[in-house]
Amino acid sequence: MAQAKAVESRESAEKRPRERILATARELFYRDGIRAVGVEMIAAEAGTNKMTLYRNFGSKEELIAEYLRGEVKAVERHWDDLIARHPADPKALILAWLKDMGALMTRPESRGCPMVNAAVELPDPDHPGRKVIEQHKLAIRDRLAAACRKAGLAHPELLADQIHMLVEGAGVCLQSVGPDGPSHRLVKIVESLLEGAEKTPRKR
Repeated sequence: MAQAKAVESRESAEKRPRERILATARELFYRDGIRAVGVEMIAAEAGTNKMTLYRNFGSKEELIAEYLRGEVKAVERHWDDLIARHPADPKALILAWLKDMGALMTRPESRGCPMVNAAVELPDPDHPGRKVIEQHKLAIRDRLAAACRKAGLAHPELLADQIHMLVEGAGVCLQSVGPDGPSHRLVKIVESLLEGAEKTPRKR
């Protein structure tokens, strides 16, 4: 028993530097940008060194990808929570998601969507982080389409594309003209789209 606890304690101690590095990278990448932050800065801020960073992540590129995977997991947990809160009302689910996105966008420290920011800095289609971003954005669009279909809304695929593009644009607009620009009307704009989709007669 004592030996097992010692092994568990040692494994926990080995995880702590990785967790610190990842948490530090998340903060710095989002605040300052991926390209502006080097591994030396991350290691120093995390209270460790480059050797430990590379031992845990292999390269800066893999650290970036792991940071983005963490963002994906957070979004997926949030979406699953919304589904649990609105199991029989997909329209309410969509609007709740938009309101939460709006609240995140308008925080004082917000720099918009971390995925969009990273995509701008990672143009190489073979970068491991780029693949994480593309898969995530497509998955969000598919979740929206599924909710639109479940709600019985007209043209659910097109509607999902419209909502997705509005959300992406709102994040960029927030950065360019601030919280008092069109971004603060995101929910109202989508509510209008959903209302129109409900009224559109279906073809027989």
